[in-house]
Amino acid sequence: MKSLKFKTNIQCSSCIAKVTPTLNNEAKIDNWNVDTNNKHKILTIQTNVLDASQIIDLVKSAGYNAELLDE
Repeated sequence: MKSLKFKTNIQCSSCIAKVTPTLNNEAKIDNWNVDTNNKHKILTIQTNVLDASQIIDLVKSAGYNAELLDE
């Protein structure tokens, strides 16, 4: 399973609540979380199927921005 990390503008628990249905309803995401304590609000996605651009599109469809972080 690959783990992808994104810098986002998901700032708080209310933002997480707004993006949750979009990410939870994507069957190809095995697990996800947002570190709102990190200054870059890091979204971590675990998937074997989706690529970074597909995840960015999902986050955008929920009204937020995501940028892939190089590890």
